[in-house]
Amino acid sequence: MGAFTGAPVLASPLAPVTLNGASSPDMSSSPSDFQTPQALPKVRLAVDCMGGDHGPSVTLPACQAFLAAHPEAEVILVGRADVLSDAASWPRCSVVVATEIVEMDDPIEVALRRKKDSSMRVAVGQVKPDAEGNSAAQACVSAGNTGALMAVSRYLLKTLEGIDRPAIAAVMPNKLGAYTTVLDLGANVDCTAEHLLQFAVMGSALVSAVDGKENPSVGLLNIGEEEIKGNEAIKRAGELLRAVGAAGHMNFCGNVEGNDIFKGEVDIVVCDGFVGNVALKTSEGLASLIAQFLKQEFKRTPLTLLAGLIARPVLNRLASRLDHRRYSGGALLGLRGLVFKAHGSSDAFAFEQAMNRAYDAARHGLLTQVHDRILDTLAAMPAVNDDTPTVSAAASTA
Repeated sequence: MGAFTGAPVLASPLAPVTLNGASSPDMSSSPSDFQTPQALPKVRLAVDCMGGDHGPSVTLPACQAFLAAHPEAEVILVGRADVLSDAASWPRCSVVVATEIVEMDDPIEVALRRKKDSSMRVAVGQVKPDAEGNSAAQACVSAGNTGALMAVSRYLLKTLEGIDRPAIAAVMPNKLGAYTTVLDLGANVDCTAEHLLQFAVMGSALVSAVDGKENPSVGLLNIGEEEIKGNEAIKRAGELLRAVGAAGHMNFCGNVEGNDIFKGEVDIVVCDGFVGNVALKTSEGLASLIAQFLKQEFKRTPLTLLAGLIARPVLNRLASRLDHRRYSGGALLGLRGLVFKAHGSSDAFAFEQAMNRAYDAARHGLLTQVHDRILDTLAAMPAVNDDTPTVSAAASTA
């Protein structure tokens, strides 16, 4: 399995998705839509049809459902010819053949250097602009190996100016009825203080672009709120963030703890990929445990069974809010192209939602918005002192 897997309480930091069919969960509590006035008339997605735990048995039905729900969209299916032969006749759909598959347990070196004709690499390559600045697709979606997807995307698309490492950004619901953006969620296990500062800049740009917040608040995930707590990288990151905040270039609110993610006291929580993925998996396990406990208690006696029937509408809404499938699709932030990671264990419904998020991001120009915001922030951030570099300086020396 890849590092970024399903979490029942995790959502993408993008627009709400449109679900299809009578069995689709209630989406009334989804994040708000994009704040941009104009949208692209047509969007083409490149799909890694061979990636994930289930491959074409999931991705192809998801693509069919997506195309049915978006009559103006187009899809490039990338994978083995024998698997995609029937799909070649689908309307608004084209096939690009790739002869290799990146397995979920393949090392990054294998995916990057040995499998140069993998469906993952070819799909990401569809997003890469040519000499005239045109690309075959506006976004790529894959459920494949997280580390491999990050490495391939970084190699082919490169990172934005001033950004050394991309990060996986997604959101978690909070008790205020809104969402807290969290990054990184598994792309970078080992991070320096400068990398965490870059994540804060990217997260601020993302929230500003998506939610229309000019000055979103940022917290640094730590084992306590005190400045003296944490390892050396965390304490150094706190110093950098406080210096940048004091200079007026970021709304840094200090250290936050794990439970603060769900309080909604800050808009963005920054952490390294190891800590972020542990937080994600912990949330996943807790949500599953609560659901199991509720089911056990309602089945305990005939009276509780009756109570369960009466409470069914409420329980169904709760189940929908905790259904990880409707939150599938994390953005690989910091690249010169839109790449979305679906959960490795996605079913067709979950993979379709990842495609919906990629479609909404491309259609509403998320890449341009975030890119411009990052450049504006970097340009306005001079070195605070000799020991505190700018994000650009940190990236160039990392």
